[in-house]
Amino acid sequence: MKRFFAIFALFLSIPIALDANSKPAAPAPKVLVVYFSHSGNTRVIARQIQEAAGADIFEIVPVSPYPTAYKAVVDQAKRELAAGYRPPLKSSGPDLSRYETIFIGSPNWWGTVAPPVMTYLASHNFAGKRIIPFITHGGSQMGKSVGDVRKLAPGATVMEGRSFLGDNVQEAGSEVRGWMRELKLLK
Repeated sequence: MKRFFAIFALFLSIPIALDANSKPAAPAPKVLVVYFSHSGNTRVIARQIQEAAGADIFEIVPVSPYPTAYKAVVDQAKRELAAGYRPPLKSSGPDLSRYETIFIGSPNWWGTVAPPVMTYLASHNFAGKRIIPFITHGGSQMGKSVGDVRKLAPGATVMEGRSFLGDNVQEAGSEVRGWMRELKLLK
């Protein structure tokens, strides 16, 4: 009888021992890529980040599209930035409570992020989130975009981010993957 109870106790302890040794994998941090793209360059980098990090993606689209002619869009952006204008957006995007890290992408317009990105940032609560800006440019790099993102997303931890020369975005895939590796977000 003692032997029966000893064997029975042994069988009961096996699942407990297995449960104690097996730990469920920690869920991967949820990453979101949010971007505005006028010429398509920022979209290319956004998709490269999405693929490298296994992230969700959301494109910021203003209700009224910007002109396609270069001089017209440059002039409009300059006026909007000088006036502090925040263009209305077609959608506010996904619920941010599901995400820990949010990449914010924009072309560099007059040294900062484009007004639609400012609208997006000003209309959400980023408290406790990590924001990583990325900028596409024609030679002006990040400009003051990181500081402006910090002002528009109080309570967020805003990283220094990265800039990408517009003419080189198609070849930036390995740079983006290296960046995701540095951030420990490479899937």
